[in-house]
Amino acid sequence: MKIQQQQCDFLILGSGIAGLTFALKVAAHGRVCIVTKKHRAESNTNYAQGGIAAVTSKEDSFEMHVKDTLEAGAGLCNEDVVRTIIQEGPARIADLIALGMKFTEREVPRSRGAKELDLGREGGHSKRRILHAKDVTGREVERALLAAAATQPNIEISEDHFGIDLITSHKLKLGGPNRCLGAYVFDKKNQRVLTFCARNTLLATGGCGKVYLYTTNPDIATGDGVAMAYRAGAAVANMEFVQFHPTCLYHPKAKSFLISEAVRGEGAVLKTIEGAEFMDSYHPLKSLAPRDVVARAIDSEMKRSGADHVLLDITHRPARFTMERFPNIYATCLQYGIDITKEPIPVVPAAHYQCGGVLTTVDGETEIAGLYAVGEVACTGLHGANRLASNSLLEALVCAHRAAHRVIDHPLPPLKGEIAEWQSGNATNADELVVVSHNWDEIRRLMWDYVGIVRTNKRLQRARKRIENLQAEIQDYYWDFVVTGDLLELRNIATVAELIVLSALQRPESRGLHYNLDFSSPAPEWAQRDTILRKQLS
Repeated sequence: MKIQQQQCDFLILGSGIAGLTFALKVAAHGRVCIVTKKHRAESNTNYAQGGIAAVTSKEDSFEMHVKDTLEAGAGLCNEDVVRTIIQEGPARIADLIALGMKFTEREVPRSRGAKELDLGREGGHSKRRILHAKDVTGREVERALLAAAATQPNIEISEDHFGIDLITSHKLKLGGPNRCLGAYVFDKKNQRVLTFCARNTLLATGGCGKVYLYTTNPDIATGDGVAMAYRAGAAVANMEFVQFHPTCLYHPKAKSFLISEAVRGEGAVLKTIEGAEFMDSYHPLKSLAPRDVVARAIDSEMKRSGADHVLLDITHRPARFTMERFPNIYATCLQYGIDITKEPIPVVPAAHYQCGGVLTTVDGETEIAGLYAVGEVACTGLHGANRLASNSLLEALVCAHRAAHRVIDHPLPPLKGEIAEWQSGNATNADELVVVSHNWDEIRRLMWDYVGIVRTNKRLQRARKRIENLQAEIQDYYWDFVVTGDLLELRNIATVAELIVLSALQRPESRGLHYNLDFSSPAPEWAQRDTILRKQLS
């Protein structure tokens, strides 16, 4: 297969808030190629309901936001990073508004038609500071950024293109420090492999929710960026901290529909299926406790009672308020026969957010020169052991801005050496696709059963052994057959599943989102200690 080469100054894998923000800020400095797995608007950003946490009210302060973030992070946040991102947040919100982002506003009390930003509140926040576009914030962010990108002639978006592997100087045996030179990319429509050569490569691929059987994430969230960076030799940190959203709609026909934390922020209460409130037994903030606490509480109640879900009740709020504040949630639930103004919502926890990722600075720099990572794929130290609600879009905005300035202010020298062609060897078309689908299902189920909300050493060891066997099967299959999108995703979720298990086994304590019954309390000596994994390159 003859290689097809693309030359660009900036290669971006992913078209969510991180990738698009970075693209817009570097577009004046060279050719920008955005590679995205499906449609350009299909991203975790697009599904974000709650909003963006930022200090914009006189009643709020940077110190309050910092304090809330550090408390949620259970001792593992990098305080310098936390302060940087929070303090730079308002300016980045202003940038977004200038691009055409429309946040929900409300009338100023006792004024003549004046309006101000309508700020929501979510679990773990001491003040109202969540800027939102009703309950479809991510969709509005994506609309504004894509509209802005469409006006930039230097930005080119390739849809239905899947990153296979990063191209590095080490891989090509060029000598010297390891540097990223671009990526091999699978063009799904034309069934060919392209080579994208770039001075700077940004991973903005989102998280890995599809590693688990139940998730709020879209189908594209298969941990591709983390897997690619790890294979290239970059450090990966804190992958044991996977956040399970407490409230995913429980309905046989609903595919992982998220019930935003903002619903609890506006007064919704968690109840057992018998109608009894239970969160007061777990945390002083009750239903507004941090997500890790709420998810474990729901898991505990379900196991205690044998129920397959709990209830989220907002029926005590006026129906008009609920319908206007949460129009998308109201309409979607109504499609499934649930009128949330009159009856509680059946909910269960589901894998939601990857707090670990490719180890980076606050400027998005990885350990490999020329390779940056921003957004959910990265681990900056902001989230620690548990993400504070709505800090993720804030992090993506701030770090994408900083990464853009970093690459502009510190340009790398031109690429040297030839990029080798993609080698398919004697691979043939796969004739046993059942192997791919079976292994895919097995990984997701064993991760849910053994590496979920509550873990034990025995479960983790069991998962490790099975994943090692699956990895061997997948590698054999990968080199024997021509690549497909499904096979690439299977390869990546197996890698990320292994990283999560290995990280969990290395943390002999319970902290934040990592809850191990064999070590049920946090160990002081593990505070401010990251779990870091690196692949030994041959």
